Amino acid sequence: MNVEIVCVGTELLLGDIVNTNAAFLSRELAALGINVYRQTVVGDNSERLEAALREALEKNDMVITSGGLGPTYDDITKETAASIFGLDLEIDESSKEHIEKIVGTNLGKSEISIIKQAYIPKGAEPLKNDCGTAPGVFLEKDGKYIIMLPGPPREMKCMFMNYAVPKLVKISGKTMVSHTVHIFDVGESVIEKKLHKMMTSMTNPTVAPYAKDGEVTVRVTAYADNNSEAENMINPVIKDIKEIIGLENIYGTDVGNLQTALVRELKSKGMKISTAESLTGGLISKRITEVPGSSEVFECGICSYSNRIKNEILGVSKKTLETYTEYSAETAKEMALGARKISGADIGISSTGIAGPDGGTKEKPVGLVYVGISTENNTYAKELRLGKGFDNERDLIRYIASSHALNLAINELKK
Repeated sequence: MNVEIVCVGTELLLGDIVNTNAAFLSRELAALGINVYRQTVVGDNSERLEAALREALEKNDMVITSGGLGPTYDDITKETAASIFGLDLEIDESSKEHIEKIVGTNLGKSEISIIKQAYIPKGAEPLKNDCGTAPGVFLEKDGKYIIMLPGPPREMKCMFMNYAVPKLVKISGKTMVSHTVHIFDVGESVIEKKLHKMMTSMTNPTVAPYAKDGEVTVRVTAYADNNSEAENMINPVIKDIKEIIGLENIYGTDVGNLQTALVRELKSKGMKISTAESLTGGLISKRITEVPGSSEVFECGICSYSNRIKNEILGVSKKTLETYTEYSAETAKEMALGARKISGADIGISSTGIAGPDGGTKEKPVGLVYVGISTENNTYAKELRLGKGFDNERDLIRYIASSHALNLAINELKK
């Protein structure tokens, strides 16, 4: 099956918004084994959009659009698609009820256009918007398919994964199963090199990497007649990936992210954790506590930016601070130990370092980070060099540092 992605919005053409939707859809379609023939961007102009859609439908089996489903006059994707197929628009009551539930039923004149979103081409199927108001549309006619998705990335991703993917799998006539291997502290280029043969030679299952800040996820997807058969195809591939990459860098499969993996590990072992943060300013605690159920495993977080607090609250000795400075493995270790002792938790983790843009020296440059961990049996710290010399990398250094602290705790729990 060939698919063309058509992204609608003048703001995309002007560069006011980066077109992340096309990149996301291309990756997901590739993982589904669906060929993307072309990506097109067209402004909010009915004549140009009609021409783009007609050409896309002529050359492809399916067109997936994003954008142009909202309540304003220039949201014209549904109207244009309906015109191409000679269909009228009619209100979908379930979509109308969904919109009214969100915005209220007592709509004033200025808001009545919101209900415009509930109109879809006659005979089409609405796709529920769990993250917004505008429904999507699934339309099949004359052997051609159009899937219309909203423009806001959060809404588009949610709708595509929850409602469009099952349609695509059904059209293919196969059952699709995917599992994701989560890899930390290994670069995308290294992953690509190690898994290159697997990625380029396998067609079912497929192996597709996706890079994030400090992480790479590898999705393995199989198509089969049933779930059991697909799982049997995937399992040996995931086993090979783990052997090739190494378990020390893999923090889980289908766990979502580092903080979720950590909370699961803590729960499974009936253990609790506390944090002491300087460099990350509470980010480690934030990431842990955003996981539902984290209250069962998280005792407390201490944000200790000043040396006085490190000394008086966490118990970092003045001698350590004077001899090694606050940017040291020794300080990180004593911070982690202090967090564990104060809270009574099983594990204490810490962060300290120089996030920049100022404060760095030749001996201790921007990006020098120490993450520490303390358990009943062991207390140690890890030195990291996270600075790349780029402008505005403070937030990235802090985020990657928090990831290292989370991963340090996961690895300790797995021992």
